Amino acid sequence: MARRIAATVVALIALLLGIVAVPLGLITAAHDNRAFNASAVSSATSLASVAEEKMADHSAGPALSIDIGQLRQGGDSVAVYDKSGRRLAGTAGHPAVPAGALARAQAKLTPTTYPADGRLVVLAPVVLDETGSTIGVVALSRPTAPLEHRVMVLWLSLGAVSLAGLLAAALLATALARWVSRPLSQLGAAAQRLGDGALETRSPLDAGPSEVRRLAGNFNTMAGQLEALVDGHQAMMADVSHQLRTPLAALRLRLDVLAQDCDEHVAVELAGAQEEIARLSRMVDGLLAVARAEKVVGEPVPVPVDAVIRDRAAAWRPAAEERDVALAAEGLYPVRARLGEGHLEQILDNLLANALDAVHAGGTITVSATASGTGTQVVVADDGPGMSPQQQRAAFRRFTGTTPGGTGLGLAIVHRLVTSNGGSAVLSDTPGGGLTVTLQLPGAPKERTSRRQAAISS
Repeated sequence: MARRIAATVVALIALLLGIVAVPLGLITAAHDNRAFNASAVSSATSLASVAEEKMADHSAGPALSIDIGQLRQGGDSVAVYDKSGRRLAGTAGHPAVPAGALARAQAKLTPTTYPADGRLVVLAPVVLDETGSTIGVVALSRPTAPLEHRVMVLWLSLGAVSLAGLLAAALLATALARWVSRPLSQLGAAAQRLGDGALETRSPLDAGPSEVRRLAGNFNTMAGQLEALVDGHQAMMADVSHQLRTPLAALRLRLDVLAQDCDEHVAVELAGAQEEIARLSRMVDGLLAVARAEKVVGEPVPVPVDAVIRDRAAAWRPAAEERDVALAAEGLYPVRARLGEGHLEQILDNLLANALDAVHAGGTITVSATASGTGTQVVVADDGPGMSPQQQRAAFRRFTGTTPGGTGLGLAIVHRLVTSNGGSAVLSDTPGGGLTVTLQLPGAPKERTSRRQAAISS
C-alpha cells in the first residue's frame, strides 16, 4: 500500500512538473532565440546605416571600419556589398550567403535571416534615405553556439530542479504513505489474528491519522465485545454441560438400584429410561466437544494430511473390524494443509465415528486426500444408507441427526472446525449409495511444506 501511495504522489508531481517545466523551457528558449535574432538583425541594420553614409557620400571615414572591427571581435563575419554585388568592405571571413540571396535582399526593404551551419546569416539592405532605393546589402554571419549553450544550460537547470522536486516529493510521499499505511497494516494483521481465533488481539491506537486511529479504536471495541460474547457463550456451554453430567450420573445410579428390585414390566421401562439417560449423556459430551471446537485459538500450522489419515485410520480400524466394516486409507501421497493444531484429528474422528454408526456390517469406509488447485481435498466416503437432499442440507446444524441414538453434533463440530480454518465441507451421495463428505482445506505454503517434509524424512 505504501508503494502505491508513494508511486501515485510521485507520478502526480512528475506530471505537474512536466506541465510546468516543459512549457517554461520552450517559452524561455523561444524568447532567447528571438532575442538572439533581434540582436543580430539590429547589428546588421546599424551597420547598414553606417554603410549608407559611406556609399552615398563616397567618403572614406573610419566609422564603418570601427563597427566592422567591433563585430569581428564578437565573433561575427561581416561583408558589405554594393548594388552590383561587389564586396566593398568586411572581415577576413566571408559570410556564407545563399545563392541569389543578395538579389532578393535588395528587392526588400527589411532584413532577412538564414540559418547556415551553426550560424545565423542576416542580410540587411542599404537604403538611400533621400530616394528610398536600395544601393547595397550588408551580410552579417553570427555563430549560434552561445545561444545553443544558453538553451542547454536552461534545460539542464530545469531538469535539475525537476529532479530535485521529484526526489523531495518521493521522500515526502514515502513518509506520508508509511504514516498512513503502517497503522492500516497493523490493523489488518490484528484482524487476521482475530479471525484465526486470537480473541485477545487489539490494534495499536497511537499511530497514523485521526481517521485511522478512530478505526483502530472501533476495531478494538468490536474485538472486546466479540471476545466477551464468545467467552461467555463457551463458558455457558461448558458450565451447563459439566453441571448436567453430575445429575445424569446420579439419575443413572438410582435407576440401576431400582432395576434390581422390580418386576419385569418395570424393568423394561427402567431400561428405556436408562437408554434415554445414555443418549442425554452423549449429547452432553457432544456439547462439551462443540464448546471445545468453537474455542479456536493459536496460529494455523502445516499439517501432514496423509500421515494424520493413516494414524486415525489405524486407531479406528479395530472398532471397524468389530462391526465387520472395512476401513481403508486409499491413494495417499504426501500432501499438506494449514490448520489449527489437532483440528484435523478431531475432524476425522467425528467423521469416522459417524460413518461407523451409519454403515451396516459388510460395508466399507474409505478415506483419501489429494492436492487441489486451492489447497488440499480430503474425502471420507461410505456405502451406508446415505442421506436425502433435505437431510444433507441440514446435516451441519446442531442436534440434526439421522442415526438412531445420535446427538446430531458430530457434523456440526466438523463444519465448525473446517470453516474456522478457512476451508469448506460438502456432503454428496456416494456412487452406488452412501454418503461422501468432501473437505476443502487451505494448503500450506510451499517453502514451509518443503522444510517440514525434509524434517519428516530425516
